[in-house]
Amino acid sequence: MKQALATIVKPLPDHLFRVHGASAEMRWEAMSGQGYHTPNDRFFVRNHTATPIIDLTTWRLLVHGAGVRCPREFGYDELRAMPSRTLDVAIECAGNGRRFYGTQQHEAAPGTQWGLGAIGVARWRGVPLKYLLKQAGVLPGAVDVLPTGLDAPFEGYGHVRRPLPIDKAMDDVLVAYEMNGERLPPDHGFPVRLVVPGWVGIASIKWLGEIEVSTKELFTPWNTVFYPNVATQPVKSAFELAWNARLPRSGPHIVRGRSWSGQGRIVRVEVSFDGGLSWRTADHHGQHLVSAWLPWHISWAPRRTGGHVLMARATDETGATQPLVTPRHPFGYHFDAVVRHPVDVVIG
Repeated sequence: MKQALATIVKPLPDHLFRVHGASAEMRWEAMSGQGYHTPNDRFFVRNHTATPIIDLTTWRLLVHGAGVRCPREFGYDELRAMPSRTLDVAIECAGNGRRFYGTQQHEAAPGTQWGLGAIGVARWRGVPLKYLLKQAGVLPGAVDVLPTGLDAPFEGYGHVRRPLPIDKAMDDVLVAYEMNGERLPPDHGFPVRLVVPGWVGIASIKWLGEIEVSTKELFTPWNTVFYPNVATQPVKSAFELAWNARLPRSGPHIVRGRSWSGQGRIVRVEVSFDGGLSWRTADHHGQHLVSAWLPWHISWAPRRTGGHVLMARATDETGATQPLVTPRHPFGYHFDAVVRHPVDVVIG
């Protein structure tokens, strides 16, 4: 299963991304008018090392371990010939919103200083992971499933890998080979990746090469040193507007945004145009999916020029609502507070 890895170096267009080192954050204004799914060229990028080039003629996906009866290897064409499923699923970095711990709550947290653009929703097509596990004869005593990526080892920690409990692996996890109707782009896991609905992005391992099924609980640096005790994502909301967007006073404007939660469907979105003094309920439109996001819109006719603070807060079906302040996480994860989004109303 070892392969020689090379890297792709390519420029990222400034109008679609904010670049943080080896990572690229989607600009929310670039989603305006794009429909429900995030186009592949706008989907955020988060890699621990560099994007590998993988040769399909030699690539295989190995399923093995004490938790299966008959270890199996699968080729790319073999996977594509298997029964497939298509899912609309959000993938979101665990640190999405991290910079607001510092800029908004004045308690900065370490790590990539994402705004709210470390998320995207795509239409993924692939083989249900449970189908592959059954092909390998998953045993009743299986406890954890460990997917491993084929990107270069990260510092001294080895290949990126993070265990999933068997119950999640046998539920809705996808071994995906298509993204929005196209073959997976290299930056997003070609030839195949995991897609784990509702869970933090690190669970959706890219450039998948190996899946170990264990009869005991597994631990790796990616659930101990990095991302400890992190699984599902909290409620968040974002406006489809640039930061410090300039809007003409002549209105009304239709202000659009999206809200999401890893714990359930969004059932209500409220918007404030006066920094939280008053709130109005936004109208929902588009698909209403538990594993993705809910688009919404609301009309606003500003009465004065100058700076305004827009705020959006969502509630999911579990009753969780975005707070005004959230406790600081030592790694900067799980920022779910209402984000104060500045805009400037101008004469025009």
